[in-house]
Formats: sequence, C-alpha cells, structure tokens
Amino acid sequence: MSEERSLNFIEEIVEADLASGKHKSILTRFPPEPNGYLHMGHAKSICLNFGLAKKYGGQTNLRFDDTNPVTEDTEYVDSIKEDVQWLGFNWANELYASDYFEQLYGFAVDLIKKGLAYVDDSTSEEIAAQKGTPTQPGVASVYRSRSIEENLELFADMRAGKYKDGEKVLRAKIDMASTNMLLRDPIIYRIKHAHHHRTGDAWCIYPMYDFAHGQSDSIENITHSICTLEFIPHRPMYDWCIENLGIFPSKQYEFARLNMTYTVMSKRKLLQLVNEGHVTAWDDPRMPTISAMRRRGFTPESIREFCDKIGVAKRENLIDFGLLEFCVREHLNKIAQRRMVVFDPLKVTISNYLNESETLSSENNPEDENGGNRAVPFTREIYIEREDFMEVAPKKYFRLAPGQMVRLKSAYIIKCDDFVKDAEGNITEVRCSYIPESKSGNDTSGINVKGTLHWVSAAHAIPVEIRLYDRLFTEENVGNAEGDFKDYINPNSLQVIAKAYAEPALAEATLADRFQFLRKGYFCLDKDSTANKLVFNRTVTLKDTWAKVNR
Repeated sequence: MSEERSLNFIEEIVEADLASGKHKSILTRFPPEPNGYLHMGHAKSICLNFGLAKKYGGQTNLRFDDTNPVTEDTEYVDSIKEDVQWLGFNWANELYASDYFEQLYGFAVDLIKKGLAYVDDSTSEEIAAQKGTPTQPGVASVYRSRSIEENLELFADMRAGKYKDGEKVLRAKIDMASTNMLLRDPIIYRIKHAHHHRTGDAWCIYPMYDFAHGQSDSIENITHSICTLEFIPHRPMYDWCIENLGIFPSKQYEFARLNMTYTVMSKRKLLQLVNEGHVTAWDDPRMPTISAMRRRGFTPESIREFCDKIGVAKRENLIDFGLLEFCVREHLNKIAQRRMVVFDPLKVTISNYLNESETLSSENNPEDENGGNRAVPFTREIYIEREDFMEVAPKKYFRLAPGQMVRLKSAYIIKCDDFVKDAEGNITEVRCSYIPESKSGNDTSGINVKGTLHWVSAAHAIPVEIRLYDRLFTEENVGNAEGDFKDYINPNSLQVIAKAYAEPALAEATLADRFQFLRKGYFCLDKDSTANKLVFNRTVTLKDTWAKVNR
C-alpha cells in the first residue's frame, strides 16, 4: 500500500468543485489518438484520469481522438483498449471523436453564421506567413471578409467533395494580433480525401484537434479535462469555442507529462525505432510502451504504484527509470514463484550418491506464507553455473572450489573432490561427494557452510532460451542529447542465451506467471515460446546493477 500523501493540485480543484456544488459528480476522459501504441507517459495519464474518478465516485470515458484518418488504425484502437484494461481500469463509455462528426460540422456552421469562421483559399505556406511572429502581429487573409452566405456555401461544397486536399480550409475568426499565436485565426477544418477506419468515405473534411477536443468534452459533459503542459497555449482556443458556441463549459487543466531516463516518450520516435528495425515491434520489451512492459513482465500493480509515487506536478522533470524498476522488484518479490535456472552450465557429478533419483521439496516464495512448495528432482549428475566454480579460489570465496563445501539449494551439502579438463584446459566436469545427513529441512550433519548454489538435475533439465534486456539508450536524458537520438541506442540492450537449463517445473509456465530465477533476477515467459522451445524474458535484475556500472 502507498503511504498517505497530501492532495495534488488537481485533487484540490476537484474537491473544491464538489464542495461548492459546481459539480455533483466528476466525469473525466482519456482521449488517445489511435495512431500508435500507448507508452508510459499515457500510463500516467490513465492512472490520473481513472484514479481521480474512482477516488471521487465519478466515471471516466475512453474517447478515441480519431480525426486524422491518414495515421489511424483499428490495430491501435484494440491495443489501447487492451492496455487500459490491463492496467486495471474500466471506462464508463467507449466513444470516438468520429461519433460527433455531424455535431462538430454543425458547430462549425454555427460559427460561420455568427461571423466567427471563414473559408480560406490560401496555401499552407501563405497561412503560415500570415500568422506573423511572436513579436509581430499577423496579417489578415484576403478571404477573411467573405460574406456569411459565401462561407456557408463554400463550406458545404468542401463537405461535398468539390475541392482537392489543401485547396481550402475553414479558419476561426479570432484575433490576428493576439500574443497567443494559436489564436491568430487557427484552421479548424481541413480537406482530407482519405478512408477513415470507422466512417469509411462518408467524410472528406475533418476537424482539427483544437476544434474537436473541447467540443467533444462538452458533448460528453466532461467536468475536468486533464491534459499535459504543452496544451496550456491551446486552452484559450478551447475556452473560446465553448464560449462562442454556448455549450457545456468543460474546463481544461494541465499537468507535467512523464519523462523518464534512458528512453523516449514520443510516438513519432518510437515509430521510427520500429520502422527502421532498431527494435522488433511496438511491444519489444526494450520499448517504453505499455504492451512492451507487459511482455517484459512488469505488473499493472507496479506501474500504478510508480505513477502514484511520482505524483502530479505543474513543472516538467526527469524521472529515474530505476524508480519504476524499484516498484517492479517490490511487487515481484511478493508474488514471483522461485525457480532454478542455470545459464552457463557446468556438469557436477556426485560420486557417492548412489540413488537413481529422489524428489526434494523447495519453497515457491518465502515471502508468501501460503505459497507452498514444489517438487524438485535430484540426481547424481547436476548442472551449476560455471562461474560458481573456481580452480584457484581467493579468500572469502564461498562457492565451489577444490576442497570447499557449499549447500545446494533445498538439497545437500557437497564437497569438491576433483575436476576434469579438456585438451584446451577448459573445466568440463566437477566431481564432488555429498553429506547424506545434510538434507535441507532435516540437516543433522552439524556442518555450516556460507555458500548456497542453485542447480538443476541434468537428467530432468529442460533447455530454455533466456533474453536479458537492459536500457534501450546509453544516454540518461535522450531528449536533450545532441544529434540524432538513435545515436545513443545501447548496443547491449539485448543479450540472448540460446540454451540455458531449467528445472522441470518451468515446463508448466504460462504467460501470466511471474518468476524469480534464483540469484539471476525476475523473469516471465515470452509469447515467442512454443511447445518445443520456451523463451523467458528478464523483467528486471535482483538489484539495481545499472546505477553501479554507470555511476
């Protein structure tokens, strides 16, 4: 559970609105554009919008901002819905800006009738030049004085498909001298002869975001429209449309977006990484997308806890990716099943073990008193990690070495008697003897050893592929780094161990399971797995090794 914390500034606003009677209940919305997969920045927004509604007994709409048919797709719609539900939230209504195309068109007609919008034949370059600069006022378009009747006719002709893309636009008539450049007669409708994923070819004109957003909020009676800080300059346009249309007064509030170290939070840049093959897909476990986090083994509980810890602020800051990993470790330590997997196997023969095999018992999770135990087969020949044996060991080396003893996890104490080398001098086998009275849980040997090793029975081991993921970038603040952001891609962000050996219990692993491979880290089964080949992704290491390496 998170510790008690003070209210953030948005919660203070909500509580004041409810206390004053301004709103009897709150209705928020999460309005993604379906032009890519959601990333961790969206996770923060999801947790904020849905979390506010849940805390104050309100509701949240999921509304897809599908006003740009060129970049949008139902694939993204489906992935967004899956991500929101996986994070643990349910929406009151599934809505689309395209649901409102007729109403939005009607709003635009109303503005024309009020003399507050006009059809402009200028090119995009001419309109940009007309806007002026932050220190110089804009210049009115020659088409700004068109009559209401002519504008109504031209706008109807735009809808009817009489003009080509870019041939005409509809602009709001506001103030060409405004200090806010976005109020200098912004474009509110443009022509796009493109197939829409929901409305097909019914429309060839589409509203701009600044026109569709506030009105969509108003149509739904959204009480608190929560955006990130870059939308502060857009708020006057949001308010202008609502005021001049005389519709429900939704109100926009802004908070600092999530920026994390060693990654990027830009759909455009993430799409670039996918299209140029720097990663395998949107859900490549190195990506900061929610689907990638899920595939890598992050839990929704840990992501919600992370979003709660970073809070809601009014100023931009850079959040350490290590904080997210800390939250993941904290949760996985409580729920992950313990298993033994040997990454770099070295054969150990226990010469005085004469049984064919026996079944030992090992706890699934020492943090869970109801976690129970699992059966682990033990045989004369086992595998240990190659790094757990040294021919010449230094002082305070508590693993296996000639004459030294160690405990095998949940099994026996063994002593190294000898070892075998091949022609190249590589150690190929370690020969040991075991202490029969030292069985874990029933040790009467009286022998104390300082080292405990994980191991796998050679006869029962199942081969698995291990994928070790690390930071995608080597630069902490990629967004502010010089040059192309792709220059900072970490060449060691993925290491593949093609054939590790796992205890047989892992043969039953499912995609929903979470594991701690003893002494190795936290892992989960990957969707690339088949009946003949299991693939496991490392979610996170047991400790924060990155900070030590890069300090």
